[in-house]
Amino acid sequence: MTTIAVTGHMDLAQSTVPLVQEALRNLLREYRDGELIGVTCLARGSDTLFAEAVVEAGGRLVVVVPSRDYRQVKVKPDHAPAFDRLSAAADVVTMPYDTANRDAYEAANGELLKRADRLVAVWDGVPPSGKGGGTADTVEQARSVGVPVDVVWPSGAQRGK
Repeated sequence: MTTIAVTGHMDLAQSTVPLVQEALRNLLREYRDGELIGVTCLARGSDTLFAEAVVEAGGRLVVVVPSRDYRQVKVKPDHAPAFDRLSAAADVVTMPYDTANRDAYEAANGELLKRADRLVAVWDGVPPSGKGGGTADTVEQARSVGVPVDVVWPSGAQRGK
């Protein structure tokens, strides 16, 4: 059994989505049914693409929700159907925060890494912004605690505007 967590950009350009989907499928192809657990916060973009690839590969999902109000406050109407469908098929862990904020996101990222054998980062390689809780911060944190990181950023990939 291998547990792989994900971090990644939420703002992928539309043309990047199929590139990332294919890269994630290729990365997870080696796992057989029942051998994979995917851990995600299920944010729009990379997290959701990863969750769909895990399910497609026959894996099991663990969704780490940053706060009790996250679904109501942060999940936008266009993302809600995917969030609800994937959450319903997952083990859901809600962090002990009432409000979705930087502290809740950092705690959720810490929970991802605590559970992970590996981290998949759908990441353009841009260093941390200094705000904390972002993709680059999670990659740095993983590397600092010895969690191997697989960066997925296919040729031609771009972030949305």
